[in-house]
Amino acid sequence: MLETKNNLSSEFLRITEAAAIACAHTIGQGDRHHSDLVATEAMRKTMDGVDMTGRIVIGEGERDEAPMLYIGEEVGRREIGSTPIDIAVDPLEGTNLCANDAPNAIAVLAASERGGLLHAPDIYMDKIVVGPSSKGTLDLDAPVKDNLATIGRCLGLRVKDLRIVVLDRPRHEKLITDIRNTGARIKLITDGDLSAGINAAVHGTGIHALMGIGGAPEGVITAAAMRCINGEILARLKVNKDTDKERMAKMGITTPDRIYRTEDLAPGNNIVFAATGVTSGDLIKGVQFFDGYTRTESLLMSTEPKQLRFVDTIHLGAEKSAPIQLSPRI
Repeated sequence: MLETKNNLSSEFLRITEAAAIACAHTIGQGDRHHSDLVATEAMRKTMDGVDMTGRIVIGEGERDEAPMLYIGEEVGRREIGSTPIDIAVDPLEGTNLCANDAPNAIAVLAASERGGLLHAPDIYMDKIVVGPSSKGTLDLDAPVKDNLATIGRCLGLRVKDLRIVVLDRPRHEKLITDIRNTGARIKLITDGDLSAGINAAVHGTGIHALMGIGGAPEGVITAAAMRCINGEILARLKVNKDTDKERMAKMGITTPDRIYRTEDLAPGNNIVFAATGVTSGDLIKGVQFFDGYTRTESLLMSTEPKQLRFVDTIHLGAEKSAPIQLSPRI
């Protein structure tokens, strides 16, 4: 387990909680850039108070493009003897979801020992994400109907009973047609393929796979989650312009056609994944504000030990608060 004097998992949870609470104050205001900014600032401030020698490998952009949490930035107190780790963050996954008060916006962090997370360029990536039952059975280059038939067999379901998540983008027009031609159902989402990928790997969400093209950084963070819960992501970087090739070269990627599996994207032996809900979604609830306290719900996963925890936290303010409601939220 990643730890120093204290268990770092709890510190990572505190970091995502801080980011989620900060941007939750902006829910529904329609300004996604502001929502992202306050989440990033809160995450960085909290992260710099942690006893670790952290390095951002998936962040808010290149040094010249993002003032906070850029790729290569060093974070943490960086004291002598503190744990050296690589960190992938998305302070607000689903900026539009937060801005429009739509479901499934989350604050996310994944961490590993040095070298445990791929330094993926900020370009697109073709992905399939499935749960443990379908792990090791799919081919990214196979026809959609063949992959869906395989998923159905692994889950003991008819293809027409499968529900596949796809980002609602013009680039997915053919994919959507191919899926529907098999009889399977589609859940179209406007944003947030990271949280959707996790939903696809968790039994009981009603989602059986995620397919399509999304961000490569989100693919790496999804892979970290899959390592913790035995799910799988298959992926290939998409080169759409010359600058994509330049970004790949800067990060040492020389085989653009390579198909990455979960262990390629997140090869670390010791991985921790933390996500806190901003707006309520399929898996975790969003931030709730009460008189004198705030309530958050988070998902905390690790490979060592192999476990998944749902964490319901009440953050008390300094002032007098109303009675705390401990009954399950609706």
